Amino acid sequence: MSLPYSGEILSLICAIIWATAIILFKKSGESTEPLSLNLFKNVICSALFLFTFLIMGRTILLPAPIEDYLVLIISGIIGVVIADTLFFKSLNLLGAGLLAIVDCLYTPIVIGLTFFFLGERLSWVQLVGALMIISAILISSLRLPNHSIPGKNLIAGILLGALSITLMAISIVMIKPLLNRAPILWVTTIRLVVAAIVMSIIALFHPRRKELFSSFRPSKNWKYMLPGAILGNYFAMITWMGGVKYTYASIATAINQTSVIFVFIFAAFFLKERFTLRKFIGMIMAFSGVAMVTLG
Repeated sequence: MSLPYSGEILSLICAIIWATAIILFKKSGESTEPLSLNLFKNVICSALFLFTFLIMGRTILLPAPIEDYLVLIISGIIGVVIADTLFFKSLNLLGAGLLAIVDCLYTPIVIGLTFFFLGERLSWVQLVGALMIISAILISSLRLPNHSIPGKNLIAGILLGALSITLMAISIVMIKPLLNRAPILWVTTIRLVVAAIVMSIIALFHPRRKELFSSFRPSKNWKYMLPGAILGNYFAMITWMGGVKYTYASIATAINQTSVIFVFIFAAFFLKERFTLRKFIGMIMAFSGVAMVTLG
């Protein structure tokens, strides 16, 4: 892309789209379990990506080295099958607002991974920003006597969310070198199709397979599930990969974290989640940390 700051622009667009999708996923999770919701979104969006290839007249099986396909397969299993399922479970336990703060772990994790494995170097200002993001998570998740989330759910939600975000970071950093030379649409489609196939196999042999596949029956919940899947796994995935492709992975990731701001706003308006002082402080610290990482 020749547009200046194209990676940064795509990352910001991704943040807005992802924040909207999180709200829809939260509503979907009220009646659909995480594994079923993840299966639904992966199958639906895999079909959309394959249809996109069809109307563009392109082939999905590019003459790439087998190593590239293996990296995408592993990345899809780690980042979509496992990480997304854990993310939805954490979303159910914590709510959109608190999970948005935990999600800020993504930036410092990616910074560390890109530093050690891709050679991306950040300034001391950016490192301080990463510490502010971590501090924001601790402040926002501190349990007080009047906390509306039970202690067991709070701890489990934070741990699952942190594990999910760590796996997502690993899955994206491992394909960054491939993104530098391969088409975004191809990379995104292979990852998602692999995830859809793996999850379908898991569901077929699952003791509650009828329940897992029940999400594909048209229902009232589709008004949240369908747009959530399309926004979160089609449009957000493309803009996310585009941001990583056209700028440093660490910079794209930091800008992605501005989704925290939009999630807090959307959650307050549409989910009626309490916007507490601790959440406000956590939000300001997280956003300030993101700004330092981006501009430092």
